[in-house]
Amino acid sequence: MIKTSCSLPDTTIPTLGPARIATPLLHPRYVDESRPLSLVMTSEELAELDNETMLLEFEKAGPRQHLYFDPPKTKCAIVTCGGLCPGINDVIRAIVMESHYHYGVRTVLGIRNGLRGFIPKYRYDLMELTPKSVSNIHQFGGTILGSSRGPQEPTEIVDALERLNISVLFVIGGDGTMRAAKAIMDEVALRRRKISVIGIPKTIDNDINFITRTFGFDTAVEKATEAIQCAHVEATGMDMGVGLVKLMGREAGFIAAQATLAMQEVNFLLVPEQPFALDGENGLLMALERRLLARGHALIVCAEGAGRDLLEEDKRTDPSGNPVLGDICGLLARRAKSHFDSRGLEMTLKFIDPSYIIRSVPANAGDRVYCGFLGQQAVHAAMAGKTGMVVTQVKTSMVHLPLDLVTSKKRFLNIDSDYWSSVMEATGQEVYFGKK
Repeated sequence: MIKTSCSLPDTTIPTLGPARIATPLLHPRYVDESRPLSLVMTSEELAELDNETMLLEFEKAGPRQHLYFDPPKTKCAIVTCGGLCPGINDVIRAIVMESHYHYGVRTVLGIRNGLRGFIPKYRYDLMELTPKSVSNIHQFGGTILGSSRGPQEPTEIVDALERLNISVLFVIGGDGTMRAAKAIMDEVALRRRKISVIGIPKTIDNDINFITRTFGFDTAVEKATEAIQCAHVEATGMDMGVGLVKLMGREAGFIAAQATLAMQEVNFLLVPEQPFALDGENGLLMALERRLLARGHALIVCAEGAGRDLLEEDKRTDPSGNPVLGDICGLLARRAKSHFDSRGLEMTLKFIDPSYIIRSVPANAGDRVYCGFLGQQAVHAAMAGKTGMVVTQVKTSMVHLPLDLVTSKKRFLNIDSDYWSSVMEATGQEVYFGKK
């Protein structure tokens, strides 16, 4: 069933003005903007879809024959915000290399320590980014620019952009950072300045609406599977052994689900999208007992945001405004020990939390290729005068999406989908919960 046009979101990309400058690129495949890209969207990409589909038109990413900015007179800046993620340095490097070698942009500045780097009171120096200074940064995790969390005043940020005579700002960050980028663009528009604001979405949880894949996700899954394998070895190394692995996923369990499919050794997968009970005949503790008595070992993968209804409500938030999560894995470990002690059964649990290791590693080969595409396409969009947008992959195509669209809501696992059905088949957990 295809949704009607009345419910179609607006995918129009703002521009700073007519593009009249001939591109210096000698490229055989310029994008024809008169021919938008039509894609069928499903619930895997859009949070608001259930079993329906939606046909949408997108502006295709890629080089344009005519530019808005004159490259030798254009000054760019890059800022990285929020938590670390594999591939940030790769995106920075791709932007610098594309700007310098293919467009002839002479100045690319790095803003240190996130949006704080724009604010005078923090007294952070700028970093000049050149092909030489970024040539090897893709070999390392993290970000050479540093990062920070928390909002800063858009007026102060735009003041800094004006002082520095910046024409293009590349913003690398998650959904909160993309909302900040939208606020910066609105302030730029209010002042009637010609500054392009281009976002490159960064969230290791892969939970941005409309976006099929965020950079760093593949690397995160790869490293997560290594932790799961270690927990499996620990669990099978003793009788009645349990391995418990905590993975990233505040509100969406994409990493945990994908790693579970990759390993095929997980017996119980706990994600934020699917509530579960601890007690009772169909609760997790009895399911775990049945598994241990039947097979002698068990492996649990738990996304950090799972089971929030089982924890005492914590109204605190972090500097980015995200709720402070309770310790679900600590609760599971305590309750499992208590349950098995009360039943007179022996059980040994080994807990592994690889979260910060996963966040800080360099990108794998697949993510490096993707990060290179993102950096290149971001520069193409900026030089053509696009603004208020992100560059990303939807399905298998690189496209432009307006900031309003990607910040409107988050994407979640659809637990009524073929994908989730495959995950449940891989775990077999419904057998131990008594549901099959």
